[in-house]
Amino acid sequence: MVSADAIRTAVGILGNAIALGLFLSPVPTFVKIWKKGSVQEFSPIPYVATLLNCMMWVVYGLPMVHPHSMLVITINGSGLVIELSYVLLFIVYSSGGKRLKVLVMLLAETAFVGVVALLVLTLAHTHERRSMIVGVLCVFFGTMMYAAPLSVMKMVIRSKSVEYMPLSLSLASFFNGVCWTAYALIRFDPYITIPNGLGVMFAVAQLVLYAMYYKSTQRQVEAKKRKAELGLTEVVVVKGDANKIVSVPINGGGSNAENRDM
Repeated sequence: MVSADAIRTAVGILGNAIALGLFLSPVPTFVKIWKKGSVQEFSPIPYVATLLNCMMWVVYGLPMVHPHSMLVITINGSGLVIELSYVLLFIVYSSGGKRLKVLVMLLAETAFVGVVALLVLTLAHTHERRSMIVGVLCVFFGTMMYAAPLSVMKMVIRSKSVEYMPLSLSLASFFNGVCWTAYALIRFDPYITIPNGLGVMFAVAQLVLYAMYYKSTQRQVEAKKRKAELGLTEVVVVKGDANKIVSVPINGGGSNAENRDM
């Protein structure tokens, strides 16, 4: 018979693969940001929250904090590097107050995790106590990570558009939450179970919104395309009197022609 530890390890490896997909799922979004040279209406909050979550789980998985947690370290260490790249791209392609806000959040997170790690390793002297302190923080910040898209969900409901809530990210969040919840339940770990269980709920809510507003999003996107194609680019036409010009919209809207004295 296959042991519970072997099953848990297999689920953890699958969780690593799915979580890696979750971390990489925003790549199309950042390709779009790079091409446009602007973050547009995309929110940095989900990426900043995920970065903090990864940093805290790396601390949790350290051998001196919670032994035998290599699978937790490998995926969250990878996520830390990937999410840091996203946040840095947000800083590069943001401007003014938004850029400063993201930079301040990044510095604050780094300082916070450093202080927590230092205090836990110096003041708590057993694995159980260290695991409890860091685990409680991981539950809190893990829940924040999964709840971060709530701001995007609010925008979706207000605008009736899922344009800025990528489906790939919602799907990856759902499967990641399911896998890590199963991992934590095989050999019960409440610190992993709680945030990932909540993550499944938030991801389901996002998928429901996507199903509700997909058609209205397509209509809005098509309307934007038509508006761009029918842009009122003006040409100047000289008529008769050399002292007069007429501005005519390129779409032929003659009734909007405007005579101006030179």
